[in-house]
Amino acid sequence: MKRRAFITLLGGAATWSMAARAQQSAVPIIGFLSSRSPGESAHLVAAFRAGLSEFGLTDGQNVTVEFRWGEGQNDQLPALAAELVRLRVAVIAATGGPSSGLAAKAATPTIPIVFVANDPVRNGLATSLNRPGGNATGVNVFLQELEGKRLGLLREIVSPGSWIAVLFNPQLAGDDQRKDIDEAARTLGQPIRVLNASNEQDIHAAFKALGSPNPGGLLVCSNPFFNSRREQIVTLSAHYRIPAIYEVREYVLAGGLMSYGKSLPDSYRQVGIYAARILKGENPANLPVMQATKFEFVINLKTAKALGLEIPPTLLARADEVIE
Repeated sequence: MKRRAFITLLGGAATWSMAARAQQSAVPIIGFLSSRSPGESAHLVAAFRAGLSEFGLTDGQNVTVEFRWGEGQNDQLPALAAELVRLRVAVIAATGGPSSGLAAKAATPTIPIVFVANDPVRNGLATSLNRPGGNATGVNVFLQELEGKRLGLLREIVSPGSWIAVLFNPQLAGDDQRKDIDEAARTLGQPIRVLNASNEQDIHAAFKALGSPNPGGLLVCSNPFFNSRREQIVTLSAHYRIPAIYEVREYVLAGGLMSYGKSLPDSYRQVGIYAARILKGENPANLPVMQATKFEFVINLKTAKALGLEIPPTLLARADEVIE
C-alpha cells in the first residue's frame, strides 16, 4: 500500500475512533432518521429499542435517541440528516428505505450509519454485503425482489381472465423493480396495468382511473412512500372492493387482504443491535450487512369476507398468520 494511501486510511480510522471516544464521556446520542411517519411506526421504534436493550442500552437512561421523520417526503431527508450531524450523534439509524441511508451518507463520511434498505450494494450504501466498508452497514430487507412472488400469490385468488392493477411509484423505484414485475407477469401469463403514484393525490387518481371492468386484484409495490400512506391505500382498496396484496404485515393489520415480505419489526430490532454494538466500539466497516431471515405471509379473513372472497384452502395452508 502506498504511504499516502495508508496515512489517509489511518486518519479515517482515527477520526471514527476519536468520535466514538468523545461520546463515551457523556450519554451517547443515536440519531433515528426515517422516511416514514411516527404514528404508523410506533411498533418499529419499539423493535429498535428492543434491539438496543439486548446490549444493555435504554433510551432516556444510558442513551438518548433523537428522532427525525420525513413523513413520506424524501426531499426533506438531507436537511434532517444534517440536523443530526450538527447534534454530534454517535450513530445514525437510517430507516424506512435507501433514501434515508443515502441522505445520512451524504451528510457525514465519519459518523457510523446503520440502514434498513433494499439491495444496499446496488443503491450505493455498501461496497459489498460481507465487508460494507466506509461508515455504513445495516440490514438488507429483500422487499422489492419479492414483487413477482406477491403477484403470483394474488393471481391465485383472481378470477381467470381478470387483469391486475399495479400501484407503482416511479420516483422512488429502480428500473429493476419494474422489470421484475413485467417479467413475472409475462411468466404467469397475467395481464397487468401499471398505475403510477408519487403523492397522495396520485393515489386517489390511480384508483379513480381503474375504469370498468375493475381489476381482479391490486399489487401495491414495495415503497416507503406507500408505507407512509398505508391507511389511505387500504381504505381505497376497500371502497373500490379490490383484493390487494402488500409488502408487509402492517397493511393487513390495517385491514388489507394479504401481505408477503420481510418482517420489518425484526429488521428494526437488528438495526438496534448493530447501533448498540457500534456504540460499544465496533467498526461499521467490519460489520457485514445482515440478510433477511424471517419472511411472513399474512391473510386477513375478515377482509376476504367483506370482499365476498373465498380464499383457497391451499393458500390458507401456506399462510404464516391468518387474521379472523
